[in-house]
Amino acid sequence: MKPYILSLGVLLWASCSQPKNEEPDNHRQPQMEQKGNTLVSFNTAQLKTVGVEIGTPVREKVSGSLSLQGKIDVPPQSTVSLSFPLGGYLKSTRMLPGMHIKKGQVLAELEDMQFIQLQQDYLTAKEKFTLAESEFIRQRDLNASKASSDKVFQQARAEMETQRILMSALAQKLEVIGINPAKLKPDNISKSVAIMSPINGFVSKVNVNVGKYTSPTDMLFELVDPRDIHLSLNVFEKDLSALAIGQKVVAYTNAAPEKKFMAEIILIAKNLDADRMAEVHCHFERYSPELVPGMFMNGEVFVSRHDALTVPEEAVVRWDNRYYVFTESGNGQFEMVEIKPGPVHQGRLQISGKGIQATTRLVVRNAYALLMKIKNTEES
Repeated sequence: MKPYILSLGVLLWASCSQPKNEEPDNHRQPQMEQKGNTLVSFNTAQLKTVGVEIGTPVREKVSGSLSLQGKIDVPPQSTVSLSFPLGGYLKSTRMLPGMHIKKGQVLAELEDMQFIQLQQDYLTAKEKFTLAESEFIRQRDLNASKASSDKVFQQARAEMETQRILMSALAQKLEVIGINPAKLKPDNISKSVAIMSPINGFVSKVNVNVGKYTSPTDMLFELVDPRDIHLSLNVFEKDLSALAIGQKVVAYTNAAPEKKFMAEIILIAKNLDADRMAEVHCHFERYSPELVPGMFMNGEVFVSRHDALTVPEEAVVRWDNRYYVFTESGNGQFEMVEIKPGPVHQGRLQISGKGIQATTRLVVRNAYALLMKIKNTEES
């Protein structure tokens, strides 16, 4: 009986000393360290399994270009929304979108009874002024010889000035609608007026048709002066530091990438949109009729040659609109360190950050595997 009890005790001791559910070392799950959620641990086998590689940044002379996208744009001062100060019926127009126009060219003709009335009022006021002026001169001479009272003389002068003001105001109204009051006579009163182009350029929109009544608030035509047409490119926040006013840009379309248009950066916006992008405005060295407002364009911006630390693009991860690399801390631990990215050239990304040097050991391949582990740890 004693040998049986002794054997049973040995078996119980052995079973208690054996770890439960012990797994081989190369199957152990990564541990997330508590240091602001910036440390993650992997052993050698796990790094190999997820395809993570360790290396160092490379300091090299870099040059190249940024590939940006944007569109042809026209500044507000080069776009004219043309309306007419008085309402009227459209008598005629031959304008179509895309037509080239010259300053002073007739775009359309309007006719209305009020045009006749305005000319009639001016000519009537002009005649009344002539009469009032003659009466003023007569009363002035009579008053000088005391043959007329001062009151009568003052009334004559007030009437003359009143008619002068009325005539001048009506003359300004005629000029606004394109009628020269100096050439207006009773025998050339017209029921129609011409709408003239105020710029050289082309018609981008036509919002009227023959017979339509237009009011002063209606936009009849939209005109564009192409001399100030420019290229508006969108650039990510991380690439802003590589751009400067005066840099050269080569622009081209997707339809004809072989045809290049040279431009130069003239303005870099100081604000970012919801996608963390800013606008870069470029002037073309030479205007081409092929450049139409709204056309999508690609732009290659040349970046000057300089020393920089570079890593493969896979070494950098993006989280909450910030960029990070994972530096090796020893004992299989990696720390997530924020960096400032630069342009990409031939698959290598320029980086700069506190403590990042050419000797810094960091993850250079599949860094997102470490980021995913941090996210999963936070969510669990």
